[in-house]
Amino acid sequence: MTSDEKKSLAEELLRQKSKELGRIPRKDDFDEPTRSRIKAFLGPWPRALEAAGLKQAKKQPSKSKKKRK
Repeated sequence: MTSDEKKSLAEELLRQKSKELGRIPRKDDFDEPTRSRIKAFLGPWPRALEAAGLKQAKKQPSKSKKKRK
């Protein structure tokens, strides 16, 4: 199984659980091995939810440029 296939599988697990629960799944909605695989393939939980299309990414605050004197 390729890396892309593993990512797709992890995303599908999240989408299926969301449909089953009627809400965005939490980490504790999965057993430890499944949760670990999802995080290994998709990264931290918020990024995994974003990858599955269940959560929108937060905008990062822009770094302010310091004015030189």
